[in-house]
Amino acid sequence: MKSKKLSEKILRSIKSKGFNNIILDPVLETKYILQRSGESFKKFLFSFYDLNGKELCLRPDLTISSVIRFIQNKKDYREKVFYSGEAFRKTYKKKDSIIKNQIGYEILGSKNKQKDDKEIIDTSLKILKNVDTKKSILKIGNVELFNLIIDKLDIPRRWKNRLKRYYWNENYFNELLKRLETNLDIDPIFVEVDKSRNKKMRKENQNKVIAGRTYKEVLERFNMKVNDPRKSSTGKKNTNIIRQFLKIKCPLEKAPKILNSFFKKNRINIVVGKDFFPLSKNNNKNLKIEFSASNGREVEFYSSMIFSIDIKIKSKFKTFISGGRYDQLTTNLGFRKVSAVGAAVNMNLYD
Repeated sequence: MKSKKLSEKILRSIKSKGFNNIILDPVLETKYILQRSGESFKKFLFSFYDLNGKELCLRPDLTISSVIRFIQNKKDYREKVFYSGEAFRKTYKKKDSIIKNQIGYEILGSKNKQKDDKEIIDTSLKILKNVDTKKSILKIGNVELFNLIIDKLDIPRRWKNRLKRYYWNENYFNELLKRLETNLDIDPIFVEVDKSRNKKMRKENQNKVIAGRTYKEVLERFNMKVNDPRKSSTGKKNTNIIRQFLKIKCPLEKAPKILNSFFKKNRINIVVGKDFFPLSKNNNKNLKIEFSASNGREVEFYSSMIFSIDIKIKSKFKTFISGGRYDQLTTNLGFRKVSAVGAAVNMNLYD
């Protein structure tokens, strides 16, 4: 009952900010989920086939349903929407719920990203007022800053792409940093053997396939490694810069100064202005606002601004609202690019 009353208050708060309610289809084509999350995610889906042999699934996430609806309706104008309902995802942990109750709100097709980022955060702060909590934390980060730093560093292009791609997989990302730092995975003997094989392969039919790749593709990949090698002299320095950046956490009002000092110290040509972070003045004395460079790494589809609001329940802080900008989501799903920013409320905290 408590959860139902809170949901009603939250929905009224969202509606008062000019968002329009939409109803989302509970069923999606499985291919859209797999295009974003990969085949390994399939085990978490409730999937089935229709009479035509098309594989469908119960929606595991409402955000994907919303952006697909926007694309399929062929809308080109700015739209502010909100929705509520269940997301269905299999679980292999006894404590987890199969049904996730979610309230979401989004701005799609926008031309003014900074303004809309601010509006999503302002709406989230208004929702927070409906919750009886004495302490809360708003964490704001920006994935785009990380990508800019990677682009500025003296790292081979293929390694830049790897670090960006696996930024969301923290364990594997740390393995990549160790390899980049030491080059211990490069055996000089194997390098010489590869060079010898390279010469022989050049004399063979370039369309011949080995391990799923043509000889031509293998040789092009080898040449890329030879012409743009990892440098042991800069590996340690670059990995240290990356690690130090991801550790940055400070009050939001101090973030531009701290970040610019970090960039200057490491000779990185990036400047963050005072208006970089989309946030209005905070009038909530129980709310702490901070910049966190590594905030939200568990959610893969964000492209720039990312935030979360954690509230203290009993003695622990738990995420109540999370969101950000995901302009790349629609292209990852196989559609045209659409500017999109939004957030979701975790109502399972009150079940």
